Amino acid sequence: MGNIVGRLFFLLLALEFQLQAFLSSDSASKTANGIKYLPGFDGPLPFYLETGYIGVGEAEEVQLFYYFVKSERNPEQDPLILWLTGGPGCSSLSGLAFEIGPVRFKVVEYNGSLPTWVLNPDSWTKVSSAIFLDLPVGAGFSYATSEAAFRSSDKVQASQAVEFMRKWLKKHPEFQRNQFYIGGDSYAGIPLPIAVQIISNENEMGIKPMLNLKGYILGNPLTDFRKFEGNSRIPTAHGLSLISDELYQSLETSCGAEYQNVDPTNYQCINNLHDFDECLSGLYFEHILYPMCGLASPKPTMEEIQMDNRRFLWYKHRQQSLSIDVPTFGCPTYPHLLSYYWADDAVVRKALHVRKDTVQRWIRCNYRSDYSKDVSSSFKYHVFLSTKGYRSLIYSGDHDMVVPSMGTQAWIRALNYSIVEDWRSWHVDGQVGGYTRTYANGMTFATVKGAGHIALEHKSHECSVMFKRWINQEPL
Repeated sequence: MGNIVGRLFFLLLALEFQLQAFLSSDSASKTANGIKYLPGFDGPLPFYLETGYIGVGEAEEVQLFYYFVKSERNPEQDPLILWLTGGPGCSSLSGLAFEIGPVRFKVVEYNGSLPTWVLNPDSWTKVSSAIFLDLPVGAGFSYATSEAAFRSSDKVQASQAVEFMRKWLKKHPEFQRNQFYIGGDSYAGIPLPIAVQIISNENEMGIKPMLNLKGYILGNPLTDFRKFEGNSRIPTAHGLSLISDELYQSLETSCGAEYQNVDPTNYQCINNLHDFDECLSGLYFEHILYPMCGLASPKPTMEEIQMDNRRFLWYKHRQQSLSIDVPTFGCPTYPHLLSYYWADDAVVRKALHVRKDTVQRWIRCNYRSDYSKDVSSSFKYHVFLSTKGYRSLIYSGDHDMVVPSMGTQAWIRALNYSIVEDWRSWHVDGQVGGYTRTYANGMTFATVKGAGHIALEHKSHECSVMFKRWINQEPL
């Protein structure tokens, strides 16, 4: 019975989508909509904002929602960036509102009225156009019209990102000659290099429209947790004086620095790892200098973890009962909470041209149990891309314990390219912004001093200066 109801639900959803498309008589309104007034922003927008859907996959059963912002400098000449938010499953509104977009939520305590916006002086759209894509399906306002199409994975997400871009460029041919980059952070470190390799291969095959691919950008990227990031947490903690010299030495001796591949009968190593966990138990891993706060993301439940294919049936309806880990006012993550009140407002959804009844409740990060993490390491994709001459900017907040900078440096070293410019500080407004090193494969690595896992949130000005210099091919 459950499967029958599930099929009926998606059939009705598909029919509803087709009806909405039919009612939108002109072709432009079916796929993309310019927005002059954004709810919560005072007055007309001083930049071009567009939202829309692009269908991908078989029969376009996956409808991907996006926000597009034109460069405020010279959109005809400036680069075009496709921005992928991590998660997997975090809405691209996070990229728009908290990372590189032209607006920020005004941080005031929620009082029942619609959250408001202020301009972001550090937006990357000052010098580049940017597409913020709700990917994978189920993230943000993206949705599917069948059970099968709702399933996703690392490889599927990468493939759909490429299909999206080619279809988007067909509808926006004026951007086909712009230099093109893909950027993202955190879990985007897995699907993003895959997508770049797919584009590279398809360009060589002559698939149209061609993407003028020049490189990619990754912040605190997950690459290979078992080999690099996971094993870097303990030396990172020691370097930051979070554990004692004695515990660090005992961990090295008993575990052999392979902390993610421990023999379960190695009791001394297991006990030392327990002591390590105890030392770090009170820290906020995304930024160790920040207080422990709610993340404004759903708390996983045993029902969610154990859910089988029937999840497709209750996904839309269960959203109302999800328990959100709520931050209090004053927490650095409080703006994330404001995004819920804004994105779930009916006036906002109408202004964004969100299709009715496709997503009942907006979730900032939809950590789906049915998403297949079918790529454990993206290292081999970096190896491939290094041989193709693409530029890359890899940056790391230096107070991140989720994807520590030491782990990122380890996989970059493993590429075994010679150093073009050795380790040095880079500066913003006369102060050290971090440290950087460049390699013969066109890769620039940079730390962002004082930033955590999402460096763009913690040090937006420094990251903006870093990006502008890099995109203009200037030394950091």
